[in-house]
Amino acid sequence: MIQKILFIGFALFISTSLQAQDQSLESDSEESEETPVDTNLVEQTFQSTRIVSGHSVECLRKGVLEFRVEHRFGDLAGSNGGVHNWFGFDNSSDIRLAFEYGITNNIMVGVGRSKGNGTPYRSLLDGFVKYRFLQQKRGGMPVSIAAVGSMFYTYMKALPDEYAVAHFPKQVYRFSYSAQLNIARKFGNLVSLAVMPTLVHRNYVAADDQNTTFALGGAMRWSLTQRLGIMVEYYQVFQDKGIRKNNFNSLGFAVEWLTFGHNFTIYLTNSRGFGETQFVTNTYENWLKGQFRIGFCIGRKFEFGQ
Repeated sequence: MIQKILFIGFALFISTSLQAQDQSLESDSEESEETPVDTNLVEQTFQSTRIVSGHSVECLRKGVLEFRVEHRFGDLAGSNGGVHNWFGFDNSSDIRLAFEYGITNNIMVGVGRSKGNGTPYRSLLDGFVKYRFLQQKRGGMPVSIAAVGSMFYTYMKALPDEYAVAHFPKQVYRFSYSAQLNIARKFGNLVSLAVMPTLVHRNYVAADDQNTTFALGGAMRWSLTQRLGIMVEYYQVFQDKGIRKNNFNSLGFAVEWLTFGHNFTIYLTNSRGFGETQFVTNTYENWLKGQFRIGFCIGRKFEFGQ
């Protein structure tokens, strides 16, 4: 419990202690956002490159590096939650640290490391490339569309049980992948909607599972102010009923706000892990049984060559 408090306190200290030096950066960033090269482009369909668990259609601007700290606690309620586990704060279901960078205004890359939720992986490395090839325009293109390709690798110690998924008899079995087409539209200044068809492939799965899985994600953001919004995200997974009998679809609700070069998100979700190969195919928690958790993300941006 003490370690969790210190972890959160450290992250918040870093974010708040750098606010003053960000003010000049923010004003420059806001000025550039207000005067884009094409004034008909619709900016900030979503405020961040992520929604809750999955990607948004947004990319970091050229020359912007973002450091992300993401944390998910244990079950808030249910048999593993409640006051005895301090509503999940005594436990950590997953932690992720990542660096992401905007190569151009429409191409970004990222690398990260997560603890892994243990079902079935731990010690996960991930990398992705996102390319937004269409952007919504006033009086023109009605939507923004981005393609996202991700790769995941686990370097956890292989389990001795040769029937376990984490036995990894071959090195290639440690890899998994996802591909997504992210389609979004901003309606006026208040509401944004997104549809995210997603394909997940795992090189090695249990005998009663399938390697390739398709999911259809959907999300909405409602802007309360220029810098504050609420979001909902849901992924409907399409698998054989026999495979999905113990799995549930990922559902999350979030509050997001921006300040001084930082992006803060606090959310509730039934998913324990980060990355599509975790929350799409390995969500075993049921909202109706109180098996959901508090999570947060702090994103800190640094601008280079602006």
